[in-house]
Parts: sequence; structure tokens; C-alpha cells
Amino acid sequence: MSKLRTFVHRFLDAFIEFLFPPACPVCGASVETHGELCGDCWGCFDWIDGAHCACCGYPFPDDYEASPGALCPVCAAGKNELEYVRAACIYDDMSRSVMLPFKHGGRIQYARFMSHAMIWAMRDVDIVPDLIMPVPLANRRLFHRAYNQATLLSREIARVYNAPIDFDSVHRKYRPNMGHKTHAQRFEHIRGVFNVARPECIRGKKILLVDDVMTSGATFAELSRVLRRAGATEIYGVVFCRVVRAN
Repeated sequence: MSKLRTFVHRFLDAFIEFLFPPACPVCGASVETHGELCGDCWGCFDWIDGAHCACCGYPFPDDYEASPGALCPVCAAGKNELEYVRAACIYDDMSRSVMLPFKHGGRIQYARFMSHAMIWAMRDVDIVPDLIMPVPLANRRLFHRAYNQATLLSREIARVYNAPIDFDSVHRKYRPNMGHKTHAQRFEHIRGVFNVARPECIRGKKILLVDDVMTSGATFAELSRVLRRAGATEIYGVVFCRVVRAN
């Protein structure tokens, strides 16, 4: 039965590729596999592939000679709430041009290359998560948007790590967008927004949090706080892009 199922899946994949030849989701150029970027579009992103903080993944300046295991000032001061955080690229005009339509405009076809880039971003971190947790949306926002972009990103990540996705152990209260709030205001704004509804599913677990973008780190920090209070043992985070201060 498994051989028949494999044959059917391969046949359907080949049939779909015949009807809809693979194309770059950003520019439409021909590519080998559905969902992947063409070389030109890939080269337009500012991927985080150089020296970075061993804990939070913050990229160091190009002229900084970082030793193995080097930490940024925030992590060196013990202010990072997670064991590890990684981001695939820097938040700039290019990443924003795909992230915002993916998040608000229904361009869910971007999820595949974004999640693959996020998996690549975790190449230097040896983790074995028990759960993959997309950052929850408040029901009001989920109803308006019709999908949680973090959940779409989590699917391929969960497949690669062979770990289940936890959709509903944590609930989120609705609050207005953080918009142009300062760093400190973001941490204050999100305080108390998450509630662990099923602590028995969290206790003793290693959890990988998934989101599309990280601005201040306030969302990961607050979610990590409530998960640890519920008994989570280790918490990691990964995003597609992150805001980086100008040098």
C-alpha cells in the first residue's frame, strides 16, 4: 500500500508540473521546483550568512572579527529569553516586498521558499524540538486575515524536524498592532497577551517558536515567559526576517 501511495503522489506531482510548470513565486521566471526562488530573486535578499551572535543570531558587522561562540551585548548580559533564535535574512525593502503580501495579501505561495530559508538559517544550531509552535494570532485577527502566516511557515519546518505542530495550547488576546511603538513600548504592550490553555501539553517540552518577522523580540520574549512558567524546558525561535539596526 505504501508503494502504491508513493507512486500516486509522484504521478500527481508530475501531472501538476505538466499543467503548471514551476515558476519563481516572486518574478515568475522558470525554476526547477515549485515554490523555489530563481537565482536573480535569491540574490536580492540580504541573507544572514556571515558572522552572527551564537545565541540570538544577530548579524555582526562585516568588519567584525567574531570568535566562535561570540555573543552580542544583549545575550552576553543574559537578557535573551530563548536558548537560540535564528533569522534567514534582514528586514529591508526586498524582504518587506514579500513578507507583507504574504502576511496581509494572501500570497501564501511564498511560504515554501520562506520556510526553506528559515530551515537553512538553523543550519548551525543542533536542536531536537518536541513541538513546533507558530506564534498564535488572536481570534479576531485570524478571522479578519483568514490564516495565520506563522502556521503556514511551520508546516515544512515541522516536516523536516519530524515534530508535531501545536496550534492551540496557547491562546492570544486581541490588542491593536504595535505599529511604530518604541522598543520598550513593544515589551509593555504585549505583556500578558498570551495564555497557556493546555499546560499538560507544554510541560517538559522543547519548543521551537515560528514567526515571520522579528522587530524587537518582544513577542518571542513574552511567549517564552509564559511557556517556561507552564513547564517548557527549552525554547528556540526562528523567523524569516529580522530588523537590524544600522551600524
